[in-house]
Amino acid sequence: MQPMMRAFGAALASSALVLGVSPLALAAPEGQPEFKVGAIDWKPCEEVPTMDCGFLELPIDYAKPAGEKFKLAVSRRKANDQAGRIGAMVINPGGPGGSGVDFSFGADRYFSKEIVDKFDVIGFDPRGVARSQPIKCSADLLRKQPSDYPKTKAEFDQLVAFNKELREDCRKQSGPIFDHASTRDVANDIDSIRRALGEKKINYYGISYGTIMGQHYAEQYGRNIRAMIIDSNMDHSLGTWKFLETEARGAQDMFNEWVKWSDRTPSSPFYGKDLRKIWKDLLAKAARGELKDSNGNVITAERLGANVVGMGYGPAFKPFADYIATLVQGAPVAAGAFAEGETFENPFAGIFCNDYNLRVSSWGEYQALNAMEKRVAPDTLGSSIGHGAMMGCVGFPKATNPQHPLKIKNAPKILLTNSRYDTATVYEWAVNAHKQSRDTTVFVTYEGWGHGVYDRSECTLKINNEYMVSLKLPRSGTSCAAVEPPAEASVLSAKPKIAGPF
Repeated sequence: MQPMMRAFGAALASSALVLGVSPLALAAPEGQPEFKVGAIDWKPCEEVPTMDCGFLELPIDYAKPAGEKFKLAVSRRKANDQAGRIGAMVINPGGPGGSGVDFSFGADRYFSKEIVDKFDVIGFDPRGVARSQPIKCSADLLRKQPSDYPKTKAEFDQLVAFNKELREDCRKQSGPIFDHASTRDVANDIDSIRRALGEKKINYYGISYGTIMGQHYAEQYGRNIRAMIIDSNMDHSLGTWKFLETEARGAQDMFNEWVKWSDRTPSSPFYGKDLRKIWKDLLAKAARGELKDSNGNVITAERLGANVVGMGYGPAFKPFADYIATLVQGAPVAAGAFAEGETFENPFAGIFCNDYNLRVSSWGEYQALNAMEKRVAPDTLGSSIGHGAMMGCVGFPKATNPQHPLKIKNAPKILLTNSRYDTATVYEWAVNAHKQSRDTTVFVTYEGWGHGVYDRSECTLKINNEYMVSLKLPRSGTSCAAVEPPAEASVLSAKPKIAGPF
């Protein structure tokens, strides 16, 4: 995973929406000047004509409401039961860089019937993403991306120089939105959506990176929330060392769970075999440069470890075991492809690096961090997600919206959920986020595997739906038992994709 963030999931779609606005005076975020925003003039969505799409014109910088504007893409799937409609539910699938508009197109396949019956599902593409003035960078420059696993000081310095050049290129290609795409800015946009919809209070469902949006919104606009579910949580309080360490531990835990699955599952190609030894030998082969894909490119040990992290999203235990069996047999595996074009949408640098102040200042500091990763996660060599996120920001100036302990006031009870084993948003993050918001969050653990809790089991569905519809919450600390994951990859892809990597 590098600054362009190779996501484990579907690529983002982009298409034109129709804009139509009329003046509407709205209150500005707390402590900032008043601004005016246009009402959303809904039109049928091009992709799903039964839904409504439109734009909301908002300030790029809320501190300068008279300054340059951008158009925020918004979508609406009206509640099936308008007579029994409870309100609007704003959703976000994560990323950073996931399209909430695309996510809303599949809302009736993701959420239960009682949700889509009772709520207008509101999707939006966060500023800098997809249809909302996307952050773009030169494809030619992105193709020159050096390894984010430097082996020498010269390679580390090369990555620093590249990141600086990439940042300036992205800023040039994208304009001022690049410097104002943090999640704090997005929280202000969410409240602007609420006001444009004419809703006194909104409901919110955010998964993965969408939980930071929810956390920020609850901090800034807690009084405007009816119900909020933050599913698979980020921890926006961690420094560089802890961020990397917790991610690495999550990757190693998932590897251990995969081995346990193989030991108990007859359909695994490694059932009854010493999978840990097989893996150790494969890692050594990769380290010697002897593993290659179908294009003849070397599969490094770090790339092999990254595949464990990607597998953990599903989790895709069986497909991953089959893939590893192919490698063990010496057969070539498919290579990835890079998108062509003059520019490439690359929101990561403008969002994550403004939300997280993860800065590695020297080659010596990098060596210490990398050694820690490998010590914590010897079978995956750390976490490709955590490592790539950190190295994608090397050479950048300080974040504009740096980490801080979560402080939620004036908000109702919020449902906070996480899987016990999740390679993206690791369980430790949810535990820590709950500790910081103990008075306002109710913590529910899914004792199984994978990224995203909402529909993991009948237990998780019941808790989520009862809360969103009736505001009924279980006792904080409640657990839902693990459900054995499906064996086939086709089952894993039946529902709309959660945006990766967070």
